[in-house]
Amino acid sequence: MMNRPSVVVFVPDQLRADAVGCFGNPHVRTPNLDALAARGTRFTNAFVQHPVCSPSRASFLTGWYPHVSGHRTLTHLLRADEPNFLKSFKDNGYHVTWAGERGDTFAPGGTEASVHEYGFSVAPETKWPAEATYADDLSARTFYLGRVDETVDFDEAAIRTAEEWLRKPPPGPWVLFVPLLAPHVPFKAAEPWFSMYDRDAMPEPVPPGAGEPAFHKAIRDGYGLERMTPGQWREITATYYAMVSRMDSHLGRVLAAAGENTVTAFFTDHGEYLGDFGLVEKWPTSMSPNITRDPLVLAGPGIREGALVDDMVELVDVFPTLLQLCEVPDDTHRHFGRSLLPRLRDEVPVHREYAFTEAGFTVEEEAQLERPAYPYDRKGDLQHANPRLVGKTVAVRDRSWTYVHRLHEGPELYDRAADPHERINLAGRPEFAAVEQRMRDELLRWYLETADVVPYGPDPRSPAVDLPTP
Repeated sequence: MMNRPSVVVFVPDQLRADAVGCFGNPHVRTPNLDALAARGTRFTNAFVQHPVCSPSRASFLTGWYPHVSGHRTLTHLLRADEPNFLKSFKDNGYHVTWAGERGDTFAPGGTEASVHEYGFSVAPETKWPAEATYADDLSARTFYLGRVDETVDFDEAAIRTAEEWLRKPPPGPWVLFVPLLAPHVPFKAAEPWFSMYDRDAMPEPVPPGAGEPAFHKAIRDGYGLERMTPGQWREITATYYAMVSRMDSHLGRVLAAAGENTVTAFFTDHGEYLGDFGLVEKWPTSMSPNITRDPLVLAGPGIREGALVDDMVELVDVFPTLLQLCEVPDDTHRHFGRSLLPRLRDEVPVHREYAFTEAGFTVEEEAQLERPAYPYDRKGDLQHANPRLVGKTVAVRDRSWTYVHRLHEGPELYDRAADPHERINLAGRPEFAAVEQRMRDELLRWYLETADVVPYGPDPRSPAVDLPTP
């Protein structure tokens, strides 16, 4: 344990896997991420465990699925008494630093228990979330701001903080956690990023499919998205790509400061609709791959170079992999992540056969649903008016199929090879009955195996009770 590597964990927000060059996008420019992938390993079938920011982060930090401890909302965050992998590093000799002040992950006390340092050394000039003035109602409902002035915003401040910290890191091994906002909405970019992409060359969104979940139409109707023209969707896509390229530049600056002898984990918390199915942003029970597929890249000492893994991977697998690479004990709490190292070392033929994503609420939880401010207000209104639109949902995938079970709607079955965007629902067709049954059986097995966790530390029976005697 004398030469344990240091680690950079770089986590943008709302980044589609198919919106970066090394994952097959021919339009977007992401040279730094592409170079990282070239000297590391790409995982083409990595999936998040929840389609929304905070629950996804709680899941990959704990290795728990969202149902294990009720981390299914934007406001039920990780408590100080709950285990997480940043704390595992901290408790085992690593200096752990969080660049920036993202307050949507830990409940009070959780940050202090998990990291040594947190916050900005270079303060942002604008607050987050920033107030915005939209040109009109359609721009607001599609979260489009367009060209803006370059400022030291949240992301730039976080990157400058990381660069400054990396000029003189502490002695011994360290973990630098860099969670950014981009390319999260609103869609906005300064020059030179804003004008980087030819609007006419942008790809068209995926059109609505057959047998879609009810929330698709509810969003289109509630937001008035039928007003969008193809040119307006291309404008949003070009601006989103501009945000992705700026994020890639930020990644390059951190990697240059950290050096190639550092282990780097790059992944995101979820994706973005970007006009697919006539939708924008995300939804609490989104299960389609534009939201749930993750652009996971690992690189550095101990990671195979220029490799591609098509096995099913879950985001909960990232931190156990880092722990094993860094010789940090992975026995502090029961979790469901699996290290990827045995697969990268050809010690096992397949990493996982299935990957699971879950989200949603019961009707009885309606009062706990978010009530967001403008321009997210209609999103909240839809959920409160009809909480069945965000009813509990779970998806299971293997290399060939996706099966989605929704509490208040019929099932969905998609042929991933023939229908990679998951537009055409095949559930209920007799010729696919065996596939549907197999996937449903896997869901039942998964829920039984992961319903809860037994803490490693036992509670003493018959403890002394300090109460006054009668």
